Amino acid sequence: MKAVYKREVQSYFTSMTGYIFVAFMVAIISIYFVILNLNNGLPYFAYTLSNITFVFLVSVPILTMRSMAEERKNKTDQLLLTAPVTVADVVVGKYLAMITVFGIVCLLTCFCPLIMSAYGGSVQLADYGSILAFFLMGCAAIAMGMFISSLTESQIIASVGTFGALLVLFLMSNISSLLPSASAGTFLGFCMMMLVIGLVIYLLTKNWVLSAAVCVVGIGLLTGLYLWKPALFSGLFQTVLNSLSLADRFNNFINQIFDLSAIVYYITFSAVFVFLSAQAVQKRRWS
Repeated sequence: MKAVYKREVQSYFTSMTGYIFVAFMVAIISIYFVILNLNNGLPYFAYTLSNITFVFLVSVPILTMRSMAEERKNKTDQLLLTAPVTVADVVVGKYLAMITVFGIVCLLTCFCPLIMSAYGGSVQLADYGSILAFFLMGCAAIAMGMFISSLTESQIIASVGTFGALLVLFLMSNISSLLPSASAGTFLGFCMMMLVIGLVIYLLTKNWVLSAAVCVVGIGLLTGLYLWKPALFSGLFQTVLNSLSLADRFNNFINQIFDLSAIVYYITFSAVFVFLSAQAVQKRRWS
């Protein structure tokens, strides 16, 4: 894993990808920091971070699109898959390399609360807590981008797919507000979710029997619950969608509330998609 990690970090800074990513992120953060915190006097750095989460939609696809797709297109993934390392080592090594590049951005942002404290307007404990949450949110977005890159050999498809997936996640609360909260609508929403889960399983395993079985069992259980007690479904789908939003979970940090559930969610989200990426690569190893 260490060799893969070093190779990936060097590749990001041998090419322009790492420099462009860091420069773009730092430039956007700096602009909002000057406008919101220095000029307008907002006391918490979390205000700046909450307003620039949209940059993940552009920066994360740039960082992750080549992580798996380029290896697959150039057939260099065969060298990694036949190397004396496990698939998990390869995937985690690549993921840690991308986190390192993003971590450079977060380390540079750590100077912002110090600048604010020079003007007497910084609550450093809350500010650094918000930077930690911002870092973990970025790690979650990077994990999803790596997973999408592992599904294709086209960097364009990987970048567009990552952009679309992150856009849905960041707008999840807005999307859920447009959906019906009635029990029947919620039931149909969960059925659609089961179909999506089945599609993901098929992409990972190419086993349509397993995918179909998961969908049938899941929809069957949902149908049984709906027939037994329809009131359970009232507004439940909207609640579930809202809980999946990456950006909304950052809101408590704006109010100086260290939201441990958000931290756990970001870490869990990252772990799940790193695991799915490993499964996608593992499938190719034995195919």
